[in-house]
Amino acid sequence: MSDAFGAYCDEFHVATRLFLKLDLTLERETVLHFFDSLKREYPLLCKLRRREDDSLLLEEDETPDGSRRWLRLDVDALRTGYDNPAHTGAAAALGQTVLRLAPYHLTLSDLDYSHLEVVYGFDLEYRGNHDQLVAETLLGESPLSGLLIHDTVRHVIDAQPLLGVAVSDSCDTQVYVDIKSHTSTYEVRTQRYEGSMLSVLLTVRRYWGMTATEGLVETHRTLTGLAEDWAADRVVPLVVNPLAQAISSGR
Repeated sequence: MSDAFGAYCDEFHVATRLFLKLDLTLERETVLHFFDSLKREYPLLCKLRRREDDSLLLEEDETPDGSRRWLRLDVDALRTGYDNPAHTGAAAALGQTVLRLAPYHLTLSDLDYSHLEVVYGFDLEYRGNHDQLVAETLLGESPLSGLLIHDTVRHVIDAQPLLGVAVSDSCDTQVYVDIKSHTSTYEVRTQRYEGSMLSVLLTVRRYWGMTATEGLVETHRTLTGLAEDWAADRVVPLVVNPLAQAISSGR
């Protein structure tokens, strides 16, 4: 199923995020050497710009099918991602390339690593009340529905479940499923809805320093394997598909 995750949603993206304990010193020469090394691996990564928050973004032009690789340097984190990859293996290769090059160019060590994340994002376009859809589709048969769906409730305006579990005894490896609505109360009040994305985010995270930890690239491979299993066995069938079916049925 991994090569077909994009078939279950309107937009699919994969991201890798390394959070640091100490601030990065984003000196000109250091950054350019790092970006040049990455550009040799991915020649289309050639657009560099500074964002309003002073982070640095290196990215490709978006292809007609919406595919795009990118890398962002924040003062306390390194983030890279692949929007609408043809298959998740390509996104994993990008993340592992960045994690292989970054310690050498940016002078990183395992003492500095806070945690590493692999994120799978599923976006579903829906012109309607995202929160109402989530409440009825995912919570309608649960005890919580009594809080959200009854005679005194006119509209559901916030239903964004965030669920987290530890998948290791030491709790250093964690999995989160986060459902993000993008409906405003103005849209609900006026019943004038924009066609915006309802997002389902699967985040697999590993903390450093709690137990003996593999290197960055090896840890990334482990987290990617977990993300693949969770996406295929749980997130797509239990969350993404029910929401997509509710949207297609015009609920």
